[in-house]
Amino acid sequence: MSSIWTPGGEYEPREEPKTHPGEPSPGGDPGGYVGEDGTELDEDQVREALARLAATPVAAILADHAIRLHELAVLHLGLSAERPESLGEAALAIDGMAALIDSLGDRLGDAARPLAEALAQLRLAFVQVTQERAS
Repeated sequence: MSSIWTPGGEYEPREEPKTHPGEPSPGGDPGGYVGEDGTELDEDQVREALARLAATPVAAILADHAIRLHELAVLHLGLSAERPESLGEAALAIDGMAALIDSLGDRLGDAARPLAEALAQLRLAFVQVTQERAS
């Protein structure tokens, strides 16, 4: 049986033992899925989560990732005065955000323009922080 990719990692469905008519179906392992609150998820909950994910436009998920990269870059820019290695980490987050935004452009829908503007501001902030460190 093949595996299924999910945001929580690869999921390999387990074949349940065959039951005879009238026998209760075996209970058991939900496949190792754990919810955000740390509780184990059963198969119905996993199916529901996957259905919600499939119903979410991919552009919205990509925009969310770009926003998280933005937040990460801002965090590292703020830490760069105390931790010089954070400047390189900020650059990596900015480059990751740019890779999404520059390559996908208008395919990100309504989020494309605000994300491009946020990226431009982030690049400017990076230059300013870099110049402050050099002086």
